[in-house]
Amino acid sequence: MINRGMIQVFTGNGRGKTSAAMGTVIRAVGYGLKVFAVFFMKGPRDAGEYSSLGKLGVDFRVTGRPGFLGPTDVQKEDMELAEQALETAYLAMASGNYDLVVLDEINTAAAWKLVNPNDVLKLIDAKPPATELILTGRYVPDAFIGRADYVTELVNIKHPYDKGAPAREGIDY
Repeated sequence: MINRGMIQVFTGNGRGKTSAAMGTVIRAVGYGLKVFAVFFMKGPRDAGEYSSLGKLGVDFRVTGRPGFLGPTDVQKEDMELAEQALETAYLAMASGNYDLVVLDEINTAAAWKLVNPNDVLKLIDAKPPATELILTGRYVPDAFIGRADYVTELVNIKHPYDKGAPAREGIDY
């Protein structure tokens, strides 16, 4: 059990935001903490983190349409799915059943107006005192940074994708 839950943000244009959150999840599970994760904007697909979370006994929900979503691809369905994900996250956090709640890609979902940033702030403000909350994604709104205890920006210095290399299963996703 956590005495004082804090708010962590992983943002930036570099690789590793979700990976950093998943590293914290692994550590938390190793200490017997209960974890819930919501993946915004990441529809059903083969992803190593989903399989690993299941093996670790972590409760999670994947939302979004299949494939990758860009800022010019946003459809009404994406907003509906993101709103459902936010409600799921709120209910999980409010249940008191979880020590750590991860909102993966919530920053991007808020920046792209899939969810109202003010609704995310309400969720942050409703966080139980002993619950740790992690928000990931690019384009983090300043208001989220203001509420956070930790903010880590991952910066892309060099990436094989820049030279045309595809993402690798098991390493990059």
